[in-house]
Amino acid sequence: MEARKQHIWALILMVAITVLAGFFVYPGNSVSNTIPWRLGLDLVGGSALVYEVDLTNIDSADHADAVAGLKEVIERRVNIFGVSEPRVAVVRKGDGYQLLVELAGVNAEDAARQIGETPVLDFREVTADDTGSLSYVPTELTGRNLKRASLGFDNLTNTAIVLLEFDEEGAAMFAEITGRNVGKPLAVFVDGTPMTAPVVQQEITGGSAQITGGGAGFTADEAKSLVDRFNAGALSAPIHLINQRKVSASAAENSLNQIILAGLIGTVAVMVFMVLYYRSYGVFASIALLMYTILSLAFFKLIPNFTMTLAGIAGFILSVGMAVDANILIFERTREELRGGHSRGESVQEGFKRAWPSIRDSNTTTILTSAILYALTSSFVRGFALTLGLGVVVSMFSAIFITRTILRVFARI
Repeated sequence: MEARKQHIWALILMVAITVLAGFFVYPGNSVSNTIPWRLGLDLVGGSALVYEVDLTNIDSADHADAVAGLKEVIERRVNIFGVSEPRVAVVRKGDGYQLLVELAGVNAEDAARQIGETPVLDFREVTADDTGSLSYVPTELTGRNLKRASLGFDNLTNTAIVLLEFDEEGAAMFAEITGRNVGKPLAVFVDGTPMTAPVVQQEITGGSAQITGGGAGFTADEAKSLVDRFNAGALSAPIHLINQRKVSASAAENSLNQIILAGLIGTVAVMVFMVLYYRSYGVFASIALLMYTILSLAFFKLIPNFTMTLAGIAGFILSVGMAVDANILIFERTREELRGGHSRGESVQEGFKRAWPSIRDSNTTTILTSAILYALTSSFVRGFALTLGLGVVVSMFSAIFITRTILRVFARI
């Protein structure tokens, strides 16, 4: 009797959590608005742009670093639009690279004009007025005078440093600028945003310089990031728009409505089959399936930086079938035990016990496949893999814990 009370309280807790998750998932209420849904380009419309990177004047050994730097600059540019989840991906095409940019809810022409500009790096002198307010005075030294930036290490302090190498014209300008700013910071801007402001220790001649990062120094990751940003603003790697596609909001809304309708029809059909074939057990499984659906969607919404796309919804709907599959294995095992002459309670307990290895192994292979897809692919395939894999994980909890708790309360096993 005491155990049944515990199961009842556990079920009440799960129902309460599910109801709260339902408010969290369904848009248009105060609970849901705390963390709004982040929807992809194919659900809300927007722009899809494809750029080809011109690496003609870049040494082949520096191609990957140059593209990584350009990707970071473009991500910084698209943030101007206030897009919650811009997607910028690098794709290898033969011997070259392409940048794929997806911006939900953004006009294609505005995006192409803003993104297509070459990244700009420039050096600025720092001055302070009587109130201590800082101002930045642009100099003629820009990224076009920087031949390359590279990662180095200080042998004395064993910390990472950033090494800069200027061309002949840049070396002369850098010597003049550092000569009149000894003891003062010299700011470096990329796309009009301050990146770093190291203090000039002495006049620097010869066209080479290093940034040490102050007293604590740089970590290797910090210095590598700084190198990428320098090279992004300095390298002559223009990007050319080769494809531009606009996804209308109405077309995206139609796609969303269609896949939601398909998901609802499929889910209802599965629930009807379960009830007709397994009777009361099917009712319990259908209740567990509804709870699984709500809890899974709430879980997806809580994932930081997660964007729901059509492919992601497809992966989730597929995981719904996996959740039902686990219940079918359990119920078929239970039927076998009943035919063997065992009591109802013993049959259900044994059904869960004997079905678990099959559920575990089949779901584990699906999770591993999803993990591989997520790690080795990009774009919409990753969204599909993420929702499928996480959906299967939640479905295992649903089949083993939720369904079992409901049976223990109502079937009194």
